[in-house]
Amino acid sequence: MDGKMLARLGAVGFVGIVIAATAIELSGQEDGSATPSIGASEAVGADPLRGDLIRCQELGEAGIRDPKCLRAWAENRHRFLAPAPPAIDRPEAR
Repeated sequence: MDGKMLARLGAVGFVGIVIAATAIELSGQEDGSATPSIGASEAVGADPLRGDLIRCQELGEAGIRDPKCLRAWAENRHRFLAPAPPAIDRPEAR
């Protein structure tokens, strides 16, 4: 190998390392700041069910046997899966 080829190979390797380091650094920053955290007290003030769901999440596996968690999950499923209210028939503008 001559000197020019070795220099080019070194430059390509250096650029590859810089790109990899930049990608690693950027992915690390997104994890910490991508989702703003909401405190449990803020969530409870807006919706008491959300406070129960957060508490059940913190319980982990013990939440499966907790009656309050079972009720909270059932209510959450009902809210999420409930059919939409019927649409109001309005006369169309002509």
